[in-house]
Amino acid sequence: MRIALGIEYNGSHYHGWQAQKEGVPSVQVALEQALSKVANHPLRVVCAGRTDRGVHGFGQVVHFDSDAERTAHNWVMGSNVNLPDDVSVSWARQVPDDFHARFSATGRRYRYLILNRHYRSALWHKRATWVHGALDDTAMHRAGQCLLGEHDFSSYRALGCQAKSPVRTLESLTVTRHGDLIELAVSANAFLHHMVRNIAGVLISVGKGDQDEDYAARVLGFKDRTLGGVTAPPDGLYFAGVRYPERFAIPEPPPAGFLP
Repeated sequence: MRIALGIEYNGSHYHGWQAQKEGVPSVQVALEQALSKVANHPLRVVCAGRTDRGVHGFGQVVHFDSDAERTAHNWVMGSNVNLPDDVSVSWARQVPDDFHARFSATGRRYRYLILNRHYRSALWHKRATWVHGALDDTAMHRAGQCLLGEHDFSSYRALGCQAKSPVRTLESLTVTRHGDLIELAVSANAFLHHMVRNIAGVLISVGKGDQDEDYAARVLGFKDRTLGGVTAPPDGLYFAGVRYPERFAIPEPPPAGFLP
């Protein structure tokens, strides 16, 4: 049978989602080892979207196939007993055989958190990107609206991005302030490598006043990553959710508890 899971993780101590050479910690390896103990046989998982080193997730979705007969409760509890404290399974359910965590997805969401205050924080260390100078979140929001819709996002993807096409459709982009925290929330049909971090880097430069509000549009028009500005750090980035066709009945991720 095919099982889907919802996954949460703090990526601070991992070299990204994807399994790498032996001895290099990854979220995928930690999860597969835990699930294999529950199933009593080796398992491999497929995720909705890989995340880089230091990136977090509270809306990640994976699937795997197993002949082991376990209840949804047993998959969740058994996995969590065997997982490190910074990775957890939030739900499990049996899904049709044609469900695919990556290829069945019709949209994805990310959130990028910026701690905007003069002094650094111990509690938000590696969980939000610290910017000590004043940021104009209203200007950041206005600047980002030019990115909505279907565009060639070549300037906003990593130089090493392996996607066949740089064209993506950005469905929503909001920048809102919650006290000392500024949240960039974005959703799209799909994302390119480093796309959200590069958008965040451009908008932070606007918020600082280093660039005017038309800067995001100019960068988009360059269609050249070498002219695209600074890539924001991974600390504040969260994989926030995946959209699937209703027939799969995939649960929505829980509300983000790190926001007021």
